[in-house]
Amino acid sequence: MTTRVEMIIETLKANPDKKFTARDLAKEFVLRYPEEIAEKQTNPRYDTYEKLIAQLAAEIGGERTVAAQKACANVATRDKPRPRVYYWQANPEVVATEEVHEELEVAEVDSPLVAQSYSEHDLYPMLIEFLNKDMGLYCQRIDERKSKNSHGNGGNHWLHPDVVALEPLDQGWDEIVRSCVRSGNHSSVRLWSFEVKKHLTKGNVRKYFFQAVSNSSWANFGYLVATGLNSDVEGELQMLSSLHGIGVLILDTESLFDSQILIPAQERNNVDWQSANRIVTENSDFHHYIEQVGIYNQTGRLIKSAWNK
Repeated sequence: MTTRVEMIIETLKANPDKKFTARDLAKEFVLRYPEEIAEKQTNPRYDTYEKLIAQLAAEIGGERTVAAQKACANVATRDKPRPRVYYWQANPEVVATEEVHEELEVAEVDSPLVAQSYSEHDLYPMLIEFLNKDMGLYCQRIDERKSKNSHGNGGNHWLHPDVVALEPLDQGWDEIVRSCVRSGNHSSVRLWSFEVKKHLTKGNVRKYFFQAVSNSSWANFGYLVATGLNSDVEGELQMLSSLHGIGVLILDTESLFDSQILIPAQERNNVDWQSANRIVTENSDFHHYIEQVGIYNQTGRLIKSAWNK
């Protein structure tokens, strides 16, 4: 049985002059490895071609890409311009000069606007699917309509993140180590927070960024998520991120698992529990989230029905 890592290496090696997105590679796997893929299709969750391709694309990214690059130095990726592409680099020590020029030229073109049919609410389940399958996070949606608004009109302005997540750090640890961490003052999780917007322009980028600062800086990692951005705002985002630590994630609605982190968030070593408590006292979804974080910290149990809905 050929592993996904082997499929990545073999497919790129067989096509040394071609660049693939994650979806392109997934489609190539269907053609090159019909027996392995046919076995996967027996799972009812992947009973259509689109579901199968989406799942294979998810399996290409993240740790499998890292594993493929460790196993074979010729496996290369390029993150700019978006989406990420995978290719075979004949000489891993040399980065082709013309490729660098190509990146710089294309980066000047505006990212396409998200399809008008998508609302911000439509993007939440897409983001949750990407974060869970590609980044291994356990996510929950925070609905601002479930808040009590006890501080009056405008009192909860920029208080609620759209999506929050738990990242378990102790998966695979020996139980004695996990018990030791749980009994001490150390955390076995990291908490993530995401503010979702459709598209970033010069006219809205600072407003949206500071909204993310306001409602996501309590977490270990806070992110502003968008489906695209104009080419003249990336410099502003880099400057704001360096000052405030909020990262930027670009969600690709056409090829979900080609989504990528444009600017990594700066890790906050400790959760701001006072800020978290402010949201807990107002919002029942966030109360449920922190409750589940507490259950995991105390017992190491993930109640699967509580996550990624």
